[in-house]
Amino acid sequence: MNVLLVGGGGREAALAWRLAQSPLLGELWGTHSNPGFPENMRLLGEGAIAEEAERAGVDLVVVGPEAPLAEGLVDSCEARGMLAFGPSAAAARLEASKGFAKDFMHRHGIPTADYSRHTERGDAHAHVGGPCVVKADGLAAGKGVYVCSSAEEAHQAVDALFDGAFGAAGAAVVIEELMEGPEVSILALCDGERFLCLPPAQDHKRRFDGDKGPNTGGMGAYAPAPVPSGLLQMVEADVIAPVLQGMAAEGHVFRGVLYVGLMLTPNGPRVLEFNCRFGDPECQPLLMLLDEDLLPLLVQCAKGALEQRELTLREGVSCCVVMASGAYPGTVEKGHPISGLDKLREGVVVFQAGTRRRPDGAIVNNGGRVLGVTALGQDFEEARSRAYAAVNGISWKGA
Repeated sequence: MNVLLVGGGGREAALAWRLAQSPLLGELWGTHSNPGFPENMRLLGEGAIAEEAERAGVDLVVVGPEAPLAEGLVDSCEARGMLAFGPSAAAARLEASKGFAKDFMHRHGIPTADYSRHTERGDAHAHVGGPCVVKADGLAAGKGVYVCSSAEEAHQAVDALFDGAFGAAGAAVVIEELMEGPEVSILALCDGERFLCLPPAQDHKRRFDGDKGPNTGGMGAYAPAPVPSGLLQMVEADVIAPVLQGMAAEGHVFRGVLYVGLMLTPNGPRVLEFNCRFGDPECQPLLMLLDEDLLPLLVQCAKGALEQRELTLREGVSCCVVMASGAYPGTVEKGHPISGLDKLREGVVVFQAGTRRRPDGAIVNNGGRVLGVTALGQDFEEARSRAYAAVNGISWKGA
């Protein structure tokens, strides 16, 4: 099969790495260049993605980021007769609009935090009564969430969103009750009716050690995350199955990855958010653990014909540590050469995210999150030690 991979970050580097291992793969195409992609990966033309993919003879389109899903890329591909892995624009509203997702959960009895939706600044301020979470309704690259420990912080967050901190994504806001507990992410491969769950993962959003500093797109992740007995069965029965049934009943069959972000509260698990694609960086350790060909799974989901069985996984655990440019998530300096990428490390793969290759061949930092250094180990200590040993061998100015 000829496959097109949409996107160019660390998540897509992990997807390209796994797809390139498939004996079913013909040509692998991409919409973006990434020095960490397979050398024989071909770059698509600069026209409309669906049109260029059809011209290139692509059989399956795999969409990595959320924005093309929300914009209807899967719909465009399917209209041209191509298989596409990912939800339609209507189904992707589970991620593209937090308000839509909250209303959907309320309609279908899916456990989540109490909330209110607001399109007017004054109305939002009137609903702030103390500690809460203030969210931009639209897509904000995983950063449009303010966890507010006081009413004062919440009022500031409301103003920041309505003042355009995240552009059009903050034209409407959602205010939620502040829940407490550890977080866990469960990702399911879905064909609209059936699903297969990957191991539970946990990512870390805060910039600094000790869960401190500003929220980011994710500074690292590990899997499988330890979870209470029976949690996976509960999530499958009370969250994932009702989502697929509810979306189908409302006329929006959901195919692709359903990412369930959960908080394990004293009153039981509650859904924090849905994403409609592989998480970044959760994708990196999860695909390190997957011990079977990824491509047939994506094809089966796109066709609505997923085999109901257990996924084949490697023993042990996987840990991803993100190396970022110094001022991230603020404005970062780009263009600094990265050293140490050519060193061999047992059980470690370095997925490139915010990098580019200069004409002289040097790989330089080109974004906030630059590398996802991902290691396998028999236990968490071994995986983490391998990851940080690799991190210590890689450097660039300000890393």
